[in-house]
Amino acid sequence: QVQLVESGGGLVQAGGSLRLSCAASGRPFPKYPMGWFRQAPGKEREFVLAISWSSSATYYSDSVKGRFTGSRDNALNMVYLQMNSLKPEDTAVYYCAQMNGPWTWGTRRETDFGSWGQGTQVTVSS
Repeated sequence: QVQLVESGGGLVQAGGSLRLSCAASGRPFPKYPMGWFRQAPGKEREFVLAISWSSSATYYSDSVKGRFTGSRDNALNMVYLQMNSLKPEDTAVYYCAQMNGPWTWGTRRETDFGSWGQGTQVTVSS
């Protein structure tokens, strides 16, 4: 199983930007889509976006569309989440995850993602 480690979280003012990184290790990076999820205090973990292996396709939750962008560098085994125009409601622990396979492309369900990082905290102040 691949190991995922997120980084780049922190405290930012509303309207600001952050770039999260997710480093994969443990075995060759499978040619599977990757996703980002987040969990706010007292809430269930929710889907943020998923990006295909080739980076040619990405789909987003409505709450982040137009503000967040996913990218990846397969040569470096890295996945990124660029977050712009941050809002206080974006405050959450952010997780990267590997989709179980390309056959579940389009999913937003946690159960379709097998490997997870430990998360990185993002706090947006008003």
